[in-house]
Amino acid sequence: MREQQTRHISVGCLIDGSGGPVKRKVAITVDAKGEILAIGRPGDGLPSWQHSTDDLGFATVVPPLVDCSLQLGRSPAVDAPVRSFYEADAEQRRAMVERHLKYCCTHGVLAVADGDDPHGLVAPLRGRPASPNPALVTVRAAGLLVRSWRDWQRISLEEVDFLRLAYGPALAPGSSHASLVRRDSRLSREELFSILAHRGGKKAVVVANGVQAVADVLQAGCDVVEQGYGMGKDNLQRLADQGTLWLPSLVLAKNGLDSSRSGGAVCCRFSQCYAAPGKGDPGAAAYWQRMLAEQSAQVALAARLGVNMAIGTGAGAPGVLHGEAVVEEIKLMRKAGLSLEATIRCASVNGAAFLGLDRLGPLKPGARATFLVVRGGPQQVPRKLGYLEAIYVNGAPSSAYSKEPRNS
Repeated sequence: MREQQTRHISVGCLIDGSGGPVKRKVAITVDAKGEILAIGRPGDGLPSWQHSTDDLGFATVVPPLVDCSLQLGRSPAVDAPVRSFYEADAEQRRAMVERHLKYCCTHGVLAVADGDDPHGLVAPLRGRPASPNPALVTVRAAGLLVRSWRDWQRISLEEVDFLRLAYGPALAPGSSHASLVRRDSRLSREELFSILAHRGGKKAVVVANGVQAVADVLQAGCDVVEQGYGMGKDNLQRLADQGTLWLPSLVLAKNGLDSSRSGGAVCCRFSQCYAAPGKGDPGAAAYWQRMLAEQSAQVALAARLGVNMAIGTGAGAPGVLHGEAVVEEIKLMRKAGLSLEATIRCASVNGAAFLGLDRLGPLKPGARATFLVVRGGPQQVPRKLGYLEAIYVNGAPSSAYSKEPRNS
């Protein structure tokens, strides 16, 4: 097949994923291999817009998004019978995984880390873009979520990309106080330290909440803390000092708040709200409102302390939707006070670095020209990530993504 020639792409606005300021009215020059040769203002040694191969002057360009924590083989339906139906047999589960990957692609999420795959559906997709649809999403997999020593004994390190462990109290959105925070079978402190000491060089993500649990996992030497609700300022400082990645998962508290307010049993895919009639739980709503506010405050403080953050949504939990949850998390991080540039870095480059996917950002000379095209200016980016103009892969629009109304 004949290689493409050098392309000159004019861009209205560029958020490169580095956390630096928005670049306006720039040209991206891409070589025949799909790598970025230069980014600069037209006229500064680069072709004028009239000579551009692709005119994206109407759009903002951002790096691909990354979800560092989801479950592809789990239905996010809030109605238990619906969840059971989709998870009932292998054929349904395989179709569901493909559907969830499609939802991720539609929202520009081009890399995901699956954190719990008890049926082994995700393992065959490891290390390469999933196929046949969509062909753009790269999958990393932890295999089974390790909740106990017995789970750990079932893990084969050669067959996983990273480890995901559950330690201490879990965040469990629900409509009653009894189910808000529960303790399942969890690892002991000694088991946690032993596993992290014998992980064979694999990165370890640990789901932990509360001051003591997070302090334990940081002392044990985990690479990523997921959730971290109520961990406090001292643990945030430890995260910054140790360079440990944090996935704050704000969307889980937002989902708990939405469910407690309505009491419904049906989740609308396009709003993440519970749409069926039902009686809300004022006590639970107040609880989740406080949890969301406290976690948002922790995110704001983490940004000031220099904590390295990324996005891990937990999509696949009831009401937490694949693809859309990343967009919702971006909005919540912005509401917490992060700049758009810093939020996009969290949603893209930081997650890609955790997964070892340098090709997904940041957008700079020498990097792959793979990016999302969002119609409008930077202020419209979060809202329009659910309806992208195009996805460019190696400097050209990908046929794997089509801008069409979704029927699902």
